[in-house]
Amino acid sequence: MTTAEQAFAAWGAVGRDDPYPLFAEARARGAVHRVTLPDGHEAWLIVGHDEARAMLNDPRLSKDMHAALARGTDVVAEGLPGPELARHMLVVDPPDHTRLRRLVSAAFSVRRVEQMRGHIQTTVDGLLDEIAAGGPDAEIDLVTAFAFPLPFTVICELLGVAPGDRPALGRALGTLLAPTPTDEAYARAKEASDQVVATLAALVEEKRHDPADDLVSALIAARDGDRRLDERELRSTIFQLIVAGHDTTTTLIGNGVVALLRNPGQLAALRADPQLIAVAVEELLRYDSPVPHSTFRFAAQAIDVGDVTIPAGAQVVISLASANHDGTAFHEPDLLLVDRDDVRHHLAFGHGIHFCLGAPLARLEGQLALGSLLRRFPELRLAVPDRELHWGHGDGVVLRGLSELPVTPGPDAGRQG
Repeated sequence: MTTAEQAFAAWGAVGRDDPYPLFAEARARGAVHRVTLPDGHEAWLIVGHDEARAMLNDPRLSKDMHAALARGTDVVAEGLPGPELARHMLVVDPPDHTRLRRLVSAAFSVRRVEQMRGHIQTTVDGLLDEIAAGGPDAEIDLVTAFAFPLPFTVICELLGVAPGDRPALGRALGTLLAPTPTDEAYARAKEASDQVVATLAALVEEKRHDPADDLVSALIAARDGDRRLDERELRSTIFQLIVAGHDTTTTLIGNGVVALLRNPGQLAALRADPQLIAVAVEELLRYDSPVPHSTFRFAAQAIDVGDVTIPAGAQVVISLASANHDGTAFHEPDLLLVDRDDVRHHLAFGHGIHFCLGAPLARLEGQLALGSLLRRFPELRLAVPDRELHWGHGDGVVLRGLSELPVTPGPDAGRQG
């Protein structure tokens, strides 16, 4: 059995540290494949860029997980935390999706996010100050010290999570989103899940009785015509926002730092021209996508994709990371080019009506985080051999992040600009 055949038999569980050779072999075999996911469920995998883009915007692909389960379709269930927090915009179709997205979208407008720039920069600087205080030769885990706390702090402040509640919530989310290959790991995840559910329930009750200038208070009060979020939709939406609002950006920062350190010529080009940072972040999103595969979808009817027919009721997985390395869409797709001129075609944020709502915030956080880190620590380097880096965070399908990123910061150049 070839490596690709092994991957098709357990897609997402093979080659997690470097899945891109597998993606390339899959694309060479065709744009659509029948695979088995690590949980044993079958799915149809789309790996080509044009096919992925089309399917991301195809209304025949439903995201209504509850409808799929109700009709007896053999698809992956909600997973932890379970149905109680599984009624958000990523698992519903229009018109519910339209209503839920409209109620949340104002908080993530480009204008609103840009107003947060100064505060995000202050948070970045504070975290980098703490790294600098350890000295130039200290070995630090950049995930724990920087990549995680930055977006987690920002999304907690946006939602209105009290500072005292954040450490326990952060630890619980980390456990909840970790792989669960054993019964013991699942038990830990279940305990963490219960803690997250209880924390968010308490947050909603607090804001209902004492509203403030935060997103949870706004969601409680928000109306779309005469409709508002019911209790399950409210808690589910908060859970979705807090997970999507920190985990993917943590991975963007971690993957981005590794990609640049592995490509010193491109790192030097970015340091020589800091104005490239916006394009560079788009390229890093393309080059090692924080979300390698799309979230849940199933075929509401039979769908022809090229010469393959995906049967009605089948689960469909769209590989955003593979699509982003398709040579039909990008020149020299396996090269990191911080001034790439065709990078805007990338699908790291998805496409269509489910395009990532938090994209403006993720882009700004990525630009400020990476730009500031590279300015402050011009001699930043890995503290372990490259081969010791492992992408052990997440399920390997939708989520794929670094377990840790040991680095030595080198001398601190100080704040600039």
